[in-house]
Amino acid sequence: MLERLTSSLLNAPVIKRGEYNYFIHPISDGVPSIDPLLVEEISDHILEIANMDVDTVLTVEAMGIPVANALSLKTGLPLTIVRKRPYFLEGEVELSQSTGYSKGALYINGLKKGDRVLIVDDVISTGGTLLALVNALKKMGVEVLDVVSVIGRGEGFLKLKELGVEPKILVTIDVSEKGVEIKDVCCDK
Repeated sequence: MLERLTSSLLNAPVIKRGEYNYFIHPISDGVPSIDPLLVEEISDHILEIANMDVDTVLTVEAMGIPVANALSLKTGLPLTIVRKRPYFLEGEVELSQSTGYSKGALYINGLKKGDRVLIVDDVISTGGTLLALVNALKKMGVEVLDVVSVIGRGEGFLKLKELGVEPKILVTIDVSEKGVEIKDVCCDK
C-alpha cells in the first residue's frame, strides 16, 4: 500500500540548507511535477483511514491543496484553505504560526462555531503550523474530527497529542545526507 508515495520518497533528492537536510518532493514542494496518480493513491488511502463525517476538508496554503482538493472532489465536501494573506472578510481569524524554517500569519475564513473539519497537511515536522491552527480552531468553536499528514518527519506530532489530537501520518521518514529513509507506513496491511 502507498507504493507510489514510498517509492517517490525514497527517490527524492536531498539538499543541505545550512545544517538541515531538506528533501524535495512533489507533495511537499510541487517539484518536480505532481503526478496525478500519486495524489489519487494518497487521497484514496486517506478516505480509508480518516473520519470523513465532516462539514469541510481544511488545509493550509499551499502544498496541502492538491491532496485536499482531490478529497473534496471525491467526496463532494467543500474545501477550505487557510491562507497566508488577509482578505478582511467578516469573521476572518488571524493566527501566528512558526515552523522550522518560517514564521508568519495565517488567516481562516469561512468557518463558524460548530463546524466539523478534517485537516489535511502535506508534511508535519515541528508541528508549529498544525498546533497554531488547531488552537485557533478550538477557540473558534470548530471541531477538529481528524488530522492527516501525508509525510511525517520529526517529533512535531507529539505537540498535537498534547492537545488531544491524534494525527494520522501516512509515511514517517527520516532524512540524512544519504537520502530519505522510510520509518513507518500508516495502516499498511
